[in-house]
Amino acid sequence: MDRPAEPARPAPPADAIPLSRRVPFARQIADTLRDLIVRGDLAAGSRIVERTLCERLSVSRTPLREALKLLEADGLIELSQNRGARVMSMTIAEAGHLFELIAGLEGFAAELAVARACPDDIIALDLQHAQMLRHYADQEKDAYFALNNAIHDAVVRLSGNPLLIATHASILLRARRGRYMAIVDPLRWRESVAEHAALMAAFRSCDAPAAGAVWRQHLRRTGETVRTALGQPAVSADGASEQHSAETCLTGSETHRPSSD
Repeated sequence: MDRPAEPARPAPPADAIPLSRRVPFARQIADTLRDLIVRGDLAAGSRIVERTLCERLSVSRTPLREALKLLEADGLIELSQNRGARVMSMTIAEAGHLFELIAGLEGFAAELAVARACPDDIIALDLQHAQMLRHYADQEKDAYFALNNAIHDAVVRLSGNPLLIATHASILLRARRGRYMAIVDPLRWRESVAEHAALMAAFRSCDAPAAGAVWRQHLRRTGETVRTALGQPAVSADGASEQHSAETCLTGSETHRPSSD
């Protein structure tokens, strides 16, 4: 006796994101959601609608909820029984404290890395740097950002200090949204490329103090860009002042000004 035909599965939505089945499912969903948060597709302060994400990722609610718990542990979202899941926001003060800490950690890591890296490590960094420059020349923001992150992570890893590496990893994810936002500013993006070049020069000359100094300055300037974006109003074409869109991306709120007669 023939089996009844299985009902056809509904077609995925147009913005569906394909997921590999080789990686643990919840972890891969969490990685995808992290990218959406970093790039502002899931804005700070916004509510996470499970049904919408299930459709977009073509997943069921069980692995999605497991992924959300991973993101809560990362400090990227807030889970509440009453309000559901919401993307965490960042204040100006929090951004200042965060990048102050990261500047110290990564600056120290750069000093240690120069002293401890072998020639092959520096060659690998140089190759990543050259590829990152090509993405900058082509204005390929997402590809540039991926290699930028890889270089920052490599410098920390080359420090050879397990406690430093673990401490850095525990706060890194919260900083990536700000770092991505910083390269939206063309001037800051150009400055950042020059600072990366200065770091590579310090590695090639085995100048640990110079590497630490340029890397601390690099992260402090990124932090300044984020704080400025959070607190500085932008000026529209008609001269009226309006809140910078980056504030909405990081804080999930807008400044409401009283109207004047």
